[in-house]
Amino acid sequence: MKKITKETYLNWYKDMLFWRKFEDKLASVYIQQKVRGFLHLYNGQEAILAGALHAMDLSKDKMITAYRNHVQPIGMGEDPKKVMAELFGKVTGTSKGMGGSMHIFSKEHRFYGGHGIVGGQIPLGAGLAFADKYKGSDAVTLTCFGDGAARQGSLHEAFNMAMLWKLPVIFIVENNGYAMGTSVERTANHDDIWKLGLGYEMPCGPVDAMNPIKVAEAVDEAIQRARRGDGPTFLEMKTYRYRGHSMSDAQHYRTKDEVEEYKKIDPITQIKNIILEKKYATEEEISVIDKDVKSKVKECEKFAEESPFPEVQQMYDMVYEQENYPFIS
Repeated sequence: MKKITKETYLNWYKDMLFWRKFEDKLASVYIQQKVRGFLHLYNGQEAILAGALHAMDLSKDKMITAYRNHVQPIGMGEDPKKVMAELFGKVTGTSKGMGGSMHIFSKEHRFYGGHGIVGGQIPLGAGLAFADKYKGSDAVTLTCFGDGAARQGSLHEAFNMAMLWKLPVIFIVENNGYAMGTSVERTANHDDIWKLGLGYEMPCGPVDAMNPIKVAEAVDEAIQRARRGDGPTFLEMKTYRYRGHSMSDAQHYRTKDEVEEYKKIDPITQIKNIILEKKYATEEEISVIDKDVKSKVKECEKFAEESPFPEVQQMYDMVYEQENYPFIS
């Protein structure tokens, strides 16, 4: 694995803080009805993305995920201003304002969504990996989904085919404890989701996903296995989300004390403490990073606010048309 250096820790802190503040801003403008529809935020789960990106080769590796999908494309290289504009429904967005919160997509940076169908991206991720194997590429696809999606039948079909064909895919369940509002403990007779891989003899295991170092180590091992041609891995990232399933979630299923307990092991705070302990930066230098992050988030909001909405014609331009359609008499 690439060495974890002073620069790694500083970049982790800067990136995770930006992702957190970017989504805090989204929550704020959502209340103002500048962002419409559903809004699912990643607060608390940032260590998964930070650690995974450290292990990935962003020149070729791919990622696909569910609808908690705003910060992943930013981490992979997409312009955050375009991501925020997409959420505002503006023509300068990643999909010209036609996708919105649940469908962020960046082909240029190999981020393939953003999927609203629970578990729908699991076989698609296996398909992306199949394409790479078919073409002779040694690229790897990270296929992420929530603990609720782990109960979908599509997971088992994808696991079976991935093992049968030894596809270069890493299946990652981001277990934040609750599928919408239902505790993981109530969805099956076991708590260890990673054990689903055992039925397919797929290498699998749990990961402390509040710590980007642990995530990076686990993902790196899985990537090396996939690049060797040894097939898929299934990782259960044990994490926690501080906000509700979506902005409309009243969160009656958990206590405020529970949330506060998890905040004691917040991934951003953990990295900040390491930076200070190792004297990689002073409190004053960290304060400069904080101000810079705040400024960049403001730039994203300004860009989204000032961008125009799409023209009505764009809606028709994006509808498939076949003149000789045979099923209409």
